[in-house]
Amino acid sequence: MKAKYISNTFLIALMLAGNITVFAQEQPGLRERANQLYSEYKYAYAAEIYQKLADKKKPKLSDLERLADCYHKMNDYEAAETWYSRVVQDPASKADNLLSYGTVLKNNSRYVEAKKVLQDYITKAGKSKKVENEIAGCDSAIVWLANPTKHQIKNESAINTANAEFSTFPENGKLYYIGQPDAGILKTIDGRTGNGYLKVYSANRSSDNSLNTSLFDNQLIYNKEDLHVGPITGNKAKNGFYLTRTYTGKDAAKTKEAGKKYKTNNLELYIYSNNGNGWDIQPFQYNNVKQYSVGHAALSTDEKILYFVSDMPGGQGGTDIWYSELQADESWGQPKNAGTAINTEGDEMFPHIAADGTLYYSTNGLPGMGGLDIFSAKGARNQWNAVKNMGYPVNSANDDFSFVVYGQEGSGYLSSNRKGGAGDDDIYSFSIIKQKIILALKGITYNKKTSEELPAAVVSLLADSNSLVSKTFSKDNGAFYFELSPDRDYTILAQKEKFYADSVTISTKGITESKTFEIALRLDPLLEKGKTIRIENIHYDFDKDNIRPDAAEILNELVRTLRDNPTIKIELASHTDSRGSDVYNEDLSQRRAQSAVNYLVSRGIARARLVAKGYGEKRLLNRCANGVVCSVAEHQENRRTEFTILEF
Repeated sequence: MKAKYISNTFLIALMLAGNITVFAQEQPGLRERANQLYSEYKYAYAAEIYQKLADKKKPKLSDLERLADCYHKMNDYEAAETWYSRVVQDPASKADNLLSYGTVLKNNSRYVEAKKVLQDYITKAGKSKKVENEIAGCDSAIVWLANPTKHQIKNESAINTANAEFSTFPENGKLYYIGQPDAGILKTIDGRTGNGYLKVYSANRSSDNSLNTSLFDNQLIYNKEDLHVGPITGNKAKNGFYLTRTYTGKDAAKTKEAGKKYKTNNLELYIYSNNGNGWDIQPFQYNNVKQYSVGHAALSTDEKILYFVSDMPGGQGGTDIWYSELQADESWGQPKNAGTAINTEGDEMFPHIAADGTLYYSTNGLPGMGGLDIFSAKGARNQWNAVKNMGYPVNSANDDFSFVVYGQEGSGYLSSNRKGGAGDDDIYSFSIIKQKIILALKGITYNKKTSEELPAAVVSLLADSNSLVSKTFSKDNGAFYFELSPDRDYTILAQKEKFYADSVTISTKGITESKTFEIALRLDPLLEKGKTIRIENIHYDFDKDNIRPDAAEILNELVRTLRDNPTIKIELASHTDSRGSDVYNEDLSQRRAQSAVNYLVSRGIARARLVAKGYGEKRLLNRCANGVVCSVAEHQENRRTEFTILEF
């Protein structure tokens, strides 16, 4: 398990003193500097330099590969997809890049496209169980997205931060979880992330399972040492805890990477017992930090079986779920593998036994939506059946894990790094609530030019911070349908290759009676030389040309359009109204157009496909020329950003 803690499956490794690279006085070139930063896991800094290297007519394939991988490791899957789309177009690109590209497409919930790319990989590299699982996961995910379960998933934003929060343990009206303190809170930090070591936090839990008032107490017995701790679980008597933590001894296993030596801090399991006279802390007797990791404990309902995760010899591959049985002398028996019904060639982790005996765990070794998926199984020890993927929205296109059932039936918590979160891994509560009213949406996708119904458009239902609620395809008559929830703001987005997307927003807030919304989405054909399309709601601050965050979100749709239609070349134009001097307006519009082009380039679109043009007030759409008195709305009509198809 190589210290696999959270969804990013990173190694917690410390560089040995004396092996840090020492630089000569001569400054390294851009590429050498980028490669150095990449090897030090400083992906954001490395990406900035690789981007400069990629912004040329014929960039090196290795630079594009590293840049795509940087964004993938930073969980910026949109950018990673765009860069990988350029990587795989290079004739010298290897088959492994198709595998990475397919993985990123799954991370972006683009399962049809991911399946095609993964099939191309098999054609080039041959069949493998892992890739066949990935393809099967694409087929299943399409069905799950179109038919989500009744689970209501809520980000517990009161406790989630830009750092990692994950792996919950409800106890005495509180929720204990693992969090990563900011640098400065602790005396020492994790050199890999620049933040504090993972520690145990607590939060107050309301009757509806919502969380508030996060607390970090560095005086807790398991928070005092300079090491990563967690996950944590406990017994029903509340006098025993099982804590995963990193081993910090000098004799830890050592590995070599990029010419540098690292000390790999494996995980070990510790048992905390309190008999009324203080805490007794003992290592789990089957820890073996020189050889493997042990962690992620879970107790059976009768507390006679201890399940845990390990990469010890004898497993199926990666990390497996193992178990030990309680002996007559209160010790734990020899570990046994939990069997091939739940363990795979991939990684299994974060087991939880619910009150009814159901096992919930995460794996990347079975067909799923992407990354770690949450599964359930019935049975005990090494006899399991009814292994089932929990579907969407319990699972997402990213890592989903630590599913804990608690409180009323069908409610509890899970952890995920899905889109729309606060940053890294976040904690989500889930529940199944029967709605008192029925809310729905039905719509039709049209070809904007011909007004004909447009079939096979990808229609996404988004809510909150553009998090995906459901996704489907419009039928032969262009029709689509979604069920809605109360008190939410929705965006409905329709996309199709060779068309420019369209979207509509609706809200169910304040609605007290059953209602069905009806909408039409009109997609504009792209493959028409000279065609001009207006990009709505691109706004700039007064007298400024920088791209605001709200404008970046809108330009991202143009990035997707250009990425999915790689032969298109466009002119991106900016227009002003007539107020101000002609010379000033032309200069301002040119700077704004260039800023928009630069943004598209930064997101992976080749500069050779883009032309920036500022027209100032030369192409007014109405009567509002110099000296004409017009309303604010009339002037606003002239201030616009457009793109025109130059080639396709």
